Amino acid sequence: MAEWYYIGHYGQLGPLTLEQMEELIEAGVVQGDTYVWRTGMSQWQFGKSVPEIASIMARHQVGRPPEPPPSPSPLSTPSAPPRPYEIPSIPAPYSAPSAPIAPSFPSYPSVPGYYEPAISPYGEVMSDRSRLAAGILQLVLPGVGRMYLGYAAQGVLQLILCFCSGGLLWIWSLIDGILILTGSVKLDGYGRRLRD
Repeated sequence: MAEWYYIGHYGQLGPLTLEQMEELIEAGVVQGDTYVWRTGMSQWQFGKSVPEIASIMARHQVGRPPEPPPSPSPLSTPSAPPRPYEIPSIPAPYSAPSAPIAPSFPSYPSVPGYYEPAISPYGEVMSDRSRLAAGILQLVLPGVGRMYLGYAAQGVLQLILCFCSGGLLWIWSLIDGILILTGSVKLDGYGRRLRD
């Protein structure tokens, strides 16, 4: 059984069966200009160039232009006369507003469990994470402070490297904890400013 792969918005995805590829083609995820590959092919090719994928696309009519709407019969009369072409108005030259406009942020529902972010004086969204807690966690448990801040990949990497090296690479986590405590890390993993 051939295993199929395709390159989507998030990189290479697969292995998939031909039935799964057909579902993706039907949904419009895999199109004629999507790169596909299966076991036995020498290189990646466009979906429309691979016979199996092209036949599925032909069956589902993927990539064909939509059929135009039927033209009105010559005996029918329009309900209103067509409007003449209107020339758009030219906007006035740009003028700066007299007062600064406050930034707008989305409103959050007042439901228990939802966190409504605080706004700093500089218009930034404040994090619900504490710099002090993150720094202490990072010093005590390698990588946990980074995971607390939302940098999961970096935190897991620090944790694994520390235990795999027998504690020799704990220095990376120690330095990182000191940097967090001194304020070198200003944002959490979601781009929000850390609380002091």
